[in-house]
Amino acid sequence: MSELSAVELEVFRHALAGVADEMGVALRRAAYSPNIKERADCSAAVFDADGEMVAQAEHIPVHLGAMPASVRAVLDTFGELRPGDQVCVNDPYLGGTHLPDLTIVAAVGYGDRLLGYVANRAHHADVAGAAPGSMPATATEIAMEGVRIPPVLVADADGERVDVVRLIAANSRTPGERRGDLRAQFAANHVGSVRLRELARRMGSQRLRTAMAAVCDYSDRRVRAAIRDIPDGCYRCEDSLEIGDGVPIRAAVTVTGDEVSVDFDGTAAQVPVNCNAVFAVTLSASMFVFRVLTDPDAPPNAGCYRALHVTAPEGTVVNPVFPAPTAAGNVETSQRIVDVLLGAFAQAIPDRVPAGSQGTMNNLLIGGSEPAFSYYETLGGGEGGTPARPGMSGVHTGMTNTQNTPAEAVELDYPLRVWRYELRSGSGGAGRHPGGEGLVREIEALTDCTLTIQSERRTHAPRGARGGGPGATGRNVLVHPDGSEQTLAAKGTWPLRRCTRVRIETPGGGGWGDADQGG
Repeated sequence: MSELSAVELEVFRHALAGVADEMGVALRRAAYSPNIKERADCSAAVFDADGEMVAQAEHIPVHLGAMPASVRAVLDTFGELRPGDQVCVNDPYLGGTHLPDLTIVAAVGYGDRLLGYVANRAHHADVAGAAPGSMPATATEIAMEGVRIPPVLVADADGERVDVVRLIAANSRTPGERRGDLRAQFAANHVGSVRLRELARRMGSQRLRTAMAAVCDYSDRRVRAAIRDIPDGCYRCEDSLEIGDGVPIRAAVTVTGDEVSVDFDGTAAQVPVNCNAVFAVTLSASMFVFRVLTDPDAPPNAGCYRALHVTAPEGTVVNPVFPAPTAAGNVETSQRIVDVLLGAFAQAIPDRVPAGSQGTMNNLLIGGSEPAFSYYETLGGGEGGTPARPGMSGVHTGMTNTQNTPAEAVELDYPLRVWRYELRSGSGGAGRHPGGEGLVREIEALTDCTLTIQSERRTHAPRGARGGGPGATGRNVLVHPDGSEQTLAAKGTWPLRRCTRVRIETPGGGGWGDADQGG
């Protein structure tokens, strides 16, 4: 079998990425919930016959970095799937992120050969648990967060397994939405399977397998070349989660030649609240920083991470053991891991590392039973200033890459009214390249319901870099019908009465560089 030329390699890697991109488009267009169809809280990827990721869409970093572990859990459970089989899994301890993220893995065949797998992960707005949205701040173990699904066959060549879909939907406050979103995930995998078979028809199945391996090898070469530009050494940093008196996360980053090791030894023990990040999430956050600071233009696949080695002691907040709750570990602790690792790399390559972005996803969940609804949204904020430009305002940063839910969609689908949605003036840090501004989002409940907030950076501001100033901390506020205001904690679950409003003021990004130095 001849080697791929440079032109063939480039054409093929874009063809594979196109498969994942089209899967994401199909998923959003077929989804029922605003969280997927409007916010794009979903991701898609393509895997070879051995379960190695060979392409991904530019979707959500925390989904995509952890997804290979879920695919591996599926293959460890079932062995080689048969073409047409689709398996569902959301267990964080088997490569999931948190329980609302359901992953569907499908086998793709061509003739009598297994070509590989396509997979997508989507955040379902409610999968049971102690509060609407399945991220209750009161959770002390994972059973309180919702239904935990080990790898289970949910469809085969004959179609959907109605009994399994019915079981999953029954464990939700909004079962019709769950059925619709699951079927959208099946449809996305169908689109990916069709496109992968089309590639096999054009180039032959063996040539396709060769090309998959070649693209991963190419990414590995590019990333290793970039690592060699980072000075050898061990670089340490720590930061804390805003829980009690603080829960420290510590990391040591060691660069040796064209290899990087990350060790989280010294990080705090797991906690009885749901800010524990399972190892798949910790690995995902490490992969994100690694990719940003090495060669972000290399084709994203398993080859990008062969030079990265991550370890974390069991029983810590970055590698908890069952039954620790994990819902906010995915969305909040992952962001803090990113900040810690960027801080470590800043000691080695200070002129390449941006200032701190908002460092939180500002998770807002509102739901109730009369009528039954579950609204979930993560809110953008300020991006940190970079060595090349000011930070962007009102955007998702770090481990998330979703969009907003338009006010019109919120008011159409839920008993809610959007009062304010604007940039938070003055929240970005000062600097040669200022940090971006945060957001203000204020929503009124039109019925009695339940509010959950999972946020960070309410006490410790996003850091500036190279002399730049910090961004503003965030703020959560309850506005009562009489106009009085009550500041809420960074994390909590509360009753939300009719005609009461919740206002989230998200953090700004840190500034980069001393403003007085110009340049």
